Amino acid sequence: MSDCKILQAQERGIYVLKFIGEVRLNLCSTLDQIIDDMFGNPEFRTVVVDLTETEVIDSTTLGLLAKIAMASEERSHFLPTLITTNPDVTRIIHSMGFDRIFLIVREPARDPQELEEIPLMRASEQEVRDKVLDAHRTLMSMNHHNQEQFQNLVRALECEAP
Repeated sequence: MSDCKILQAQERGIYVLKFIGEVRLNLCSTLDQIIDDMFGNPEFRTVVVDLTETEVIDSTTLGLLAKIAMASEERSHFLPTLITTNPDVTRIIHSMGFDRIFLIVREPARDPQELEEIPLMRASEQEVRDKVLDAHRTLMSMNHHNQEQFQNLVRALECEAP
């Protein structure tokens, strides 16, 4: 697996998250903490997610992005922005229905802000399983296609519950 990173910048309640490399479930605890921090900030206004250097993105991460979009729209009444230039990532984003919950931009930012790398958080297997389950439930709530796509996985994860 290639290196993966999440970079972040925040100014006056506007957050920028940049995902680099293969973004998979190993980042779910880190991303979930970022979500809690963003929406715990009373100054939160919106978020921009930059996927221009994302090589691979898995369904758990997509579920967490959907969670960000839904919470952002509910909190600020603005759709967050998602920047994607990789055709494979863009295809996945559209197939999941993200064009209804994000403003999708297909060109990278011209003058990116200085971003700070977010340290990777460690999580137990149970914590990761719970985050994977929650992320996929969020994806399923978006549309019928996603519900059909992930229902077997969600059932399997629910059966594994302690």
